[in-house]
Amino acid sequence: MEKYYTVEQIAELLALHPKTIQRYIREGRLRAHKVGKSWRVTGHDLSVFTENVGLTGAEAADNSQNRVSISCVADITVSDNGEGMQLVNLLTASLNCKPKEYGKSTMYAQFLEHENKVRVTLWGNLRFIQEMLEFISVVTGRTVE
Repeated sequence: MEKYYTVEQIAELLALHPKTIQRYIREGRLRAHKVGKSWRVTGHDLSVFTENVGLTGAEAADNSQNRVSISCVADITVSDNGEGMQLVNLLTASLNCKPKEYGKSTMYAQFLEHENKVRVTLWGNLRFIQEMLEFISVVTGRTVE
């Protein structure tokens, strides 16, 4: 009997994000079958995929860049609700188009209305953190300390 893997199982096995696995399926790089609302990949198709891609390719390079993970929190004072929400939307949009070399980086941004602050929590590799802090500095016109 053929063994089937879920997207989450494959992501864990290959140390990749589940959305990366889903992208490979969409692009046709990884053969999968739709079961209900989720995808399933046979053991054979997974073997073919890993042999063709090899974990010495771009994915391995991405993983080696992510050997150091950094987290930080930035509180940004804003003048009003509108500026706060605009900043949150801008930061979220910037994360949605991040390059793949940022790896499994994440950002959580929230507007703290009672404090007139936007709190941004970042987690990722050094390059991602540097770029995001620089972006915050540029869009706010302030130096991040």
